[in-house]
Amino acid sequence: MRVLVTRPAHSATRTAQRLRDMGHEPLLLPLRQPLHDSNAAADALAITSGAIAVTSAEAIRVLSALGEQLHPHLARPLFAVGETTAEEARNLGFRSIASSQGNGRDLADLVAAEKPVTLLYLAGTPRAENFEGRLRELGIRFSVAECYRMQPAVPDPAEIDAIFANGYPDAILFYSRQTAEDFFQVPALPEHCAARLLCLSEAVAQAIPAALKKSVEISPMADEKSLLSLL
Repeated sequence: MRVLVTRPAHSATRTAQRLRDMGHEPLLLPLRQPLHDSNAAADALAITSGAIAVTSAEAIRVLSALGEQLHPHLARPLFAVGETTAEEARNLGFRSIASSQGNGRDLADLVAAEKPVTLLYLAGTPRAENFEGRLRELGIRFSVAECYRMQPAVPDPAEIDAIFANGYPDAILFYSRQTAEDFFQVPALPEHCAARLLCLSEAVAQAIPAALKKSVEISPMADEKSLLSLL
């Protein structure tokens, strides 16, 4: 099966290997690229103590650039969405990690169960508000440091032509609402879409045009393993 991956390049490479291992042919079309602000992360860590929360592995990649500056903070409790993000944090040296299987609201519920005195959310932009919204509902005090921005990556027309030379892929993977919106705004796309549109969550699926809703399938859990199981 020909499967189009719309994730940023760093994450897409890992997904591509998983698809090959499953016997599929991956096609990569990154529609967002991260711009890191490691200074913002370092400043926020320096003026806070206690627990840290991340809803994307991109925040962990920002922290990886801090080197020795990060060492005093590796003992701080870290809350993460998904085992993949938790594993990257573990590999970076964090020693006390709790992860939720689901979305930001699930992570907020996990935080509430642990009752940290303080919480620093290392966030990106743009982002969904479900984690912060749920924290407010639960009355949990937190601070936010925006340490990366997901910028649009405009595909080269030749790249589009190469991917769609033999028609639409059999399936397209969408991991975020932003990339789903970006995909359907690419001007060089063929008009007819017969692909299965596989979305990480209901929120992502909401960005699919109404005319294509019948082609949408939603992952049973908001993690890549569940998303790929739809294939």
